[in-house]
Amino acid sequence: MTHTLLPDPSVFSQASDASEAAVGVAQPKVTAPGRLVVLTGPSGVGKGTLLRHLRKRHPHLYLSTSATTRAPREGEEHGKDYYFVNRESFEQMIEQGELLEWAEFAGNYYGTPRQPVAVQIERGNQVILEIELKGARQVAQSFPDALKVFIAPPSPEELERRIRDRGQDEEAAIMRRLNRARVELAAADEFDVTVINDDLEQAIAQLEQVLL
Repeated sequence: MTHTLLPDPSVFSQASDASEAAVGVAQPKVTAPGRLVVLTGPSGVGKGTLLRHLRKRHPHLYLSTSATTRAPREGEEHGKDYYFVNRESFEQMIEQGELLEWAEFAGNYYGTPRQPVAVQIERGNQVILEIELKGARQVAQSFPDALKVFIAPPSPEELERRIRDRGQDEEAAIMRRLNRARVELAAADEFDVTVINDDLEQAIAQLEQVLL
């Protein structure tokens, strides 16, 4: 059943607190100012792998949770995997400027609620938002103080090899990914920092220098 997202900020903050408690991580006292970090890069560049390793080493880093109007899948939890909302509530959030970015895919809305991000930043936390280029450009307008980080492959040829080695897509889907990647790579100059994911450990070290 889809949750209805009310305009009460506690809906977000309570869900965020519950998610942190479920992880079982003691949240450190942070005196440095919080910050929103937008992480973008083409499909296949290794953003998810980098974030998993980074979070394992630094569990206090907070990953932003998106809102969506699609139905929860088995095992997904409201406030942890997504904020599950109905279409009317999502459109109300759009009208009231409560989303940092949003888009519609396959008949469902997806977006990043502003309130839980603001709560974590006020607590002094680094909030990481992994998102595609279109959303990153929206966030640059709605949250200009965000640090924008672009994850790039060592070369377009290496990116193609990684995508093909997955063995998950038909040739037509691979070509769509590669065409989209060309557009994304051409936009790297729009970002504050570019990290080349050639060697995993070196890329993690670069991200640590930027974030910590």
